Amino acid sequence: MNGDISAVQIILVFIVTFIAAIDQFNFLESLYQPIVMGAVVGAILGDVTTGLVVGGTYQLMTIGNMPVGGAQPPNAVIGGIMATILAVTLGLTPTAAVATAIPFSLLGQYAVTLLFTVMSPVMAYADAAAAEANPGKIVRLNYLAMGALGLFFAIIVTLFFVGGAAFGQRVVDAIPDWLMTGLSAAGGMMRYVGFAILLKVMVSRDMWGFYFMGFALANIVAGIPSLSNSALLLLAFVGFAFAFWDFQNQTAFRAAPASVGGDEDGI
Repeated sequence: MNGDISAVQIILVFIVTFIAAIDQFNFLESLYQPIVMGAVVGAILGDVTTGLVVGGTYQLMTIGNMPVGGAQPPNAVIGGIMATILAVTLGLTPTAAVATAIPFSLLGQYAVTLLFTVMSPVMAYADAAAAEANPGKIVRLNYLAMGALGLFFAIIVTLFFVGGAAFGQRVVDAIPDWLMTGLSAAGGMMRYVGFAILLKVMVSRDMWGFYFMGFALANIVAGIPSLSNSALLLLAFVGFAFAFWDFQNQTAFRAAPASVGGDEDGI
């Protein structure tokens, strides 16, 4: 694409980023996830395939990220959108685009922390509104916070989107080959780091059998040429079957009447 952007694309990227930023903390519909935003932004920029690949790669990297207390992880909204923009407009490989977008995700993290800090004193206003039994003030306060977050993110992404189209190609051309190779390698490793973080959070002795079974099935199915293209979908159905089977067993177990012993059986 090499920097040929239109006003319509700029406006659409602004709107999509605005909605995704609000969705991350308010709508909670998972629209902000990189795998969704990658496809949407890719479609806006005219390359859905690259958007899907970049979004999926970024999603794997962030799959285990979660806020702990007041600490925010690198922001998936700005990072995922900027990774897609970099890949489509500058022709970067998905892994290189993901690694290059890390500074933007950190910028989003700082923006969220700053906004939360600024909004903290406003909680006193919300407490006063609650004491007055005035929900209207609380609703307006929430809309204000949502709008501020959406504008914050949308302005950041749009500025870098327009700026990247103007001079981003020259910056990429100035990066030496060894550094670009390193960025690609780092971006490729990040997906495994994301899975490692997720496994550390979800680790359970009862689930390790399913993990190793899924790993073995993935290798078997991917090694069969006629099934390799649909391997992910097939394994998703297998996982759903096991989850549904376990759900039925657990439901039947809870519904079963508890047996009560008597004196005649020595209990």
